[in-house]
Amino acid sequence: MFFNIVLFEPEKPLNTGNIGRTCVLTNSKLHLIKPFNFSLDEKDVKRAGLDYWKDVDVTVYENFYDFYKLHKHNNIYICSTKANKFYTDPSFKYGDCFLFGKESKGLPEEIMNMVEDEYKIRVPMINTTTRSLNVANTVNIILYEALRQVGFLNMK
Repeated sequence: MFFNIVLFEPEKPLNTGNIGRTCVLTNSKLHLIKPFNFSLDEKDVKRAGLDYWKDVDVTVYENFYDFYKLHKHNNIYICSTKANKFYTDPSFKYGDCFLFGKESKGLPEEIMNMVEDEYKIRVPMINTTTRSLNVANTVNIILYEALRQVGFLNMK
């Protein structure tokens, strides 16, 4: 596995399915942190993930702390509109985790405060006060920058 995509309490099955498809095609692992209000067997998840969903390497955690206990030694990058650094600033390496918050609210302050500012990144936009990019699009932007940095190894 190249990178770890972590979705905190995802709300939209279509986004989760789309991100799962991206994970399969980039050899990345998907981590889902409960609660979420849909089943991974739901048709919208499978529709967005197409026939890739069966190949998604996915782990589900009961809460953030269950995830954190297992991955606290990895670099965990919080991907948030509240971050000051651009996603192009850090030097990523294999095994890094990219944590994305809920579509409607982002991440709670408690989790935001667990990570040093140097590990908080954002995708620049012209206006971050009203809306933000779709989470599936943001995952793709950040993940492909990380893959670019490691030379798109074993990708064609």
